[in-house]
This record gives sequence, C-alpha cells and structure tokens, in this order.
Amino acid sequence: MSKSKEIQLPQPKSESKISLEEAILKRRSQRAFINKDLKWDEIGQLLWAAQGITQKKGGFVFRTAPSAGALYPMEIYLLSREGLFHYIPLGHKLEVIKEDDLRASLAGAALHQDSISQAPIDIVICAVYERATLKYGQRGIRYAHIEAGHIAQNIHLQAVALGLGSVPIGAFSDEEVKGVLSLPKEEEALYIIPVGYSD
Repeated sequence: MSKSKEIQLPQPKSESKISLEEAILKRRSQRAFINKDLKWDEIGQLLWAAQGITQKKGGFVFRTAPSAGALYPMEIYLLSREGLFHYIPLGHKLEVIKEDDLRASLAGAALHQDSISQAPIDIVICAVYERATLKYGQRGIRYAHIEAGHIAQNIHLQAVALGLGSVPIGAFSDEEVKGVLSLPKEEEALYIIPVGYSD
C-alpha cells in the first residue's frame, strides 16, 4: 500500500446538541464497547478535536489544542478494522499507512487491555520532542506532555458530545507500540485512546 493514498474526512462541525458543561459532567472512562463501527463523520470530528485547524493568521496555523510556541510537536494515528492511518490536520484528511487491522497487536503491546482490541477505533497520540526542544531545550519535553493532555481531553469531551465512550490508556510498551505503528525513529507514543459506543 502506497503511503500517498489519502482519505478526505467530512467537514467538522462547530456545534453539538449538548453543552460543554454537560460533556464535562458526563465524561467517564468507558472500557467496554459494542461491536459497531464509527461513521467517517464521527471519526473526522474526533480527529479534528484532537489536532484540527481552527485558524490561519499571519503565517501561523492554529489548532484545537494549545501548543507551546505554536510548534505542534504531536502526531495523531488512528487504528480501525480498515487499517492504520495518520491524521493530516492541514486538509483534514487521513494518510493510509497500512490496510491491516492492527488493534489486537496494539492491545498486545499494551498489556493485553481488551478495550483497545474491542473498540472500533483507537487514537494514538505521539510526540516528536525535537520540534519543542529545539526552542525550549529539555523543558520542551514537558510541554509536549502537557499538550498530549490537552489533546486527550478534547478527544474525551468530543466523544461524549457524539454519544460515544472513551478511555485514556498510558500503560504500554513504548517500543512495541512504536513497532505496531511503524513509527519513525523520532516519534514516541504517549497515549492510546480507544473510542466507541459504550456497552
């Protein structure tokens, strides 16, 4: 499969049927999911919440989650039964990496947590530390970790707004996850977030 193959995602929405306050109130970790695939518009909305473009101004491109110095050291990956994908914020599209269902392999790399293989999608938040450390030195690593938290919370709240459940997972083998995702040497996985319809 050529890495150049891309999937255009539906345009994200800027309004929902529930308030931010209600989404915060209802957000809980959900570890069991029913066998129901997400629609492309739901997937696109979740990825937009993670790292979507919100504004272009004066040569800068701003995203949904704050980033120290607007450096955006994060990369977002999606796993589903249809394959492994890399989210491209500019253009709101997915780059096809593999057309294999790697969710079971990802679960194996994460202490065999069933929610990862059971969820229709897994979102993986990764960091390229050098993008931040070139400007901020070692403190750039801390900024990347803070940013991962911002992104994760956006995903969780967007999931609630879509009537979905999600769970944050940080327990996994770094090297094994890197291998499952075929990550470039400079990228490190920080967070796995299974998302789907709750059991």
